Amino acid sequence: MKAKRFVVAGAALVLTAAATAMAIAVSTAPATAATNDFRGFNWADQRDNFVADTLVLGGLSTSDSYATTVAKATSVLNSATTNLNTNTVRIPVNFPTISGSYWNSYRGIIDAAGQRGYKIILSYWESSADRDGTVDNDSQYWSLWQTIVNAYGGASHVYFEPFNEPYGYSADAWKNLAAQWISTYSSVPRSRIIISGSGYNTGLITIGSDSRFDGTYISRHTYQFFNTDYTTEAQFYNGLVSSVGSYANRVIITEWGAQMTNGKNYEVPSSDLFISFIRGTTAGARQLGLGSVYWPGVRINDTYSLFGWVAAAPT
Repeated sequence: MKAKRFVVAGAALVLTAAATAMAIAVSTAPATAATNDFRGFNWADQRDNFVADTLVLGGLSTSDSYATTVAKATSVLNSATTNLNTNTVRIPVNFPTISGSYWNSYRGIIDAAGQRGYKIILSYWESSADRDGTVDNDSQYWSLWQTIVNAYGGASHVYFEPFNEPYGYSADAWKNLAAQWISTYSSVPRSRIIISGSGYNTGLITIGSDSRFDGTYISRHTYQFFNTDYTTEAQFYNGLVSSVGSYANRVIITEWGAQMTNGKNYEVPSSDLFISFIRGTTAGARQLGLGSVYWPGVRINDTYSLFGWVAAAPT
C-alpha cells in the first residue's frame, strides 16, 4: 500500500500503510454496542501532553488566532474522517492553557469539532514539573474545570475526562476525587463524563461496580508495554476482555497504540509483540463493541503516530 498524503495548514500529513490496515480492523465493530460510535484519535503536543506551560498540539502555534485554529483543526478532522472514518478526537487540557490568553484560540479546536460533527474528549493532564499521577494544584484544577464547564457544559459534542491516568491515587482515593468532580459539576450530564480506570486507566471494574459512577463512561488505556508477560494475540485479547468485566457497554479505550513507521504489517499474524498486541486488542474491541481513540493520531515525530507530518509541496 502507498502512503496517503493530505495538506493541513501548510504541512502534509501522511497516513501509513500500517495505519490503513488498522483503520480497517477497528471500523468493523458491531453496530449494536454501546460505545463503538467513538472512533477516534488523540491529538497531542509534540513534547507529550505532560507540560508545565501552554499545550501546543501538533501543527498548531500559540500565535494562531481563533480563526486560524478553527481552519487548521477543520482540515485535520476532515482529512482524518476521509482516511479513517473517525468521528472523535481527544485533546489535553491543563491550567496554563485554560487560564492564559491562548485559551481563546485553543477553543477553536473544540468548536471546529462541533462544527464538523465530531465528539471531542477533554482530558486533564498533569504538569511535567510535578508528574506523580495526582492533581498538581487543587485550586487550579477546580478553576480550570469550572472555566471549561462554563464554556461547554451545554455543548452536546464535548465529553469530560476529569484526569488522565490517576496512578498516584489508591483506587478508593481516585474514586472519591472522581465522585467529587461529578458532584461539583452536577449540571454536566453523566452521559458526557468519562471516568478513568484506576491506576493507568486500567482498573475498570472498580469504577463500574461503584454506583456513584452509574451512567458515566469508563476509560481504558492499553499498550504492549503494559503487559510485558504477554506474547500472543490470545493473551492480549483475554487481558482486555477480562479487564472490562460486565461493563463493556460503558468502556471506551481512550489510548492504545503501537509502532507505525517501520513497516510492520498488522494484517498478518506474527510473533512480533506489537503485531500481537494490535491484533489481539482490536479483536477484543470488536468482540465487546468498544469504542476506541488511538494514541496518537497527530503528534509530530512520534513513531506510534497514525499520521506523519512533512512539508507541503508548493502550490
